[in-house]
Amino acid sequence: MVTPKKIWLLSSLGAGLLLLSVCFALGVGSAQVGWGKATAGLIAEWLGGGAALTPSERAILIELRLPRILLTGLVGMSLSVSGAVFQALLRNPLADPFVLGLSGGAAVGALLCIALGMVAPFVTPVASFIGALLTIVLVLGTAGSGGRLRTTTVLLTGVIVNAFCTSIIMLILTMSTEQKIHEMLFWLYGDLSSARYRGVLFLAPLAVLSIGIILAHARGLNILMTGEESALHLGVPVERYKWTLFGVGSLLTGAVVSVSGIIGFVGLIIPHLVRMAFGADHRLLLPLSALLGAVFLVTADAAARLVLAPNEVPVGVVTAALGSPFFILLLRRKGSQWQMS
Repeated sequence: MVTPKKIWLLSSLGAGLLLLSVCFALGVGSAQVGWGKATAGLIAEWLGGGAALTPSERAILIELRLPRILLTGLVGMSLSVSGAVFQALLRNPLADPFVLGLSGGAAVGALLCIALGMVAPFVTPVASFIGALLTIVLVLGTAGSGGRLRTTTVLLTGVIVNAFCTSIIMLILTMSTEQKIHEMLFWLYGDLSSARYRGVLFLAPLAVLSIGIILAHARGLNILMTGEESALHLGVPVERYKWTLFGVGSLLTGAVVSVSGIIGFVGLIIPHLVRMAFGADHRLLLPLSALLGAVFLVTADAAARLVLAPNEVPVGVVTAALGSPFFILLLRRKGSQWQMS
């Protein structure tokens, strides 16, 4: 049984894991600082004792690693919560944040900018966000009929739009130079190497507001999982819930993709793992998915910086490599106990 005490206790444990993963990520990379010294140095900086870090260590930790870790945590939270919402609304265990074709629309916008050489700081994220927004409008506009949002039509429309966008992406790749192709592929598999505080400042308010709205609908999601007709009889405004949650989840995913590229697997695996371990009550599922999604992606990004240091691999490659075997093992051991509701 989920109680407020259980929610706070498990959320506190998740927050503790997130803090440990942040400390670990601060200390790893091509320039080894050590997580203990990195953590102590940052605390000393915030308390006014800047002598704990050398100028080069300060530049590495505060100007490069800290904004990257903060942005990575926000991305992990956002993708995990969006995945949990889409899986509930579509009642489909394979649903993830990109199920509405958002990845394709965002990628087309971003890759067009890269192909045209538009390299100003905000151009690629803005173009990616616009591409995602246009996809949201197209998919929800097509699936909505007479004020009703049909979840099956949403899923089918998203798949079709994503397939169309994929063909455009392939066309852009075949017409691009080798140097630009490398940059495009890095973006397509998730690129957090250029993370700066401006990305954090852009995503943080959107993520906090969106996740807050989703959490406020947790009880209604639990009722909605029993079936739309039952939810209507219990007083849940089903259509308003679907429009609100699809819209908020889509906007949140579009914002994430615009600053991080396409990072798959997080929004698919984390909600499932939480559901397997703690049940399908969204009052607990959503906050734990947010926290453990951040832990997973921060750790994966640290591994991406470490595995081929001083070179990096796209973080999306690491999330799939780390997550797939673990998920398969859990499915073999607990698959028969897993359920959507």
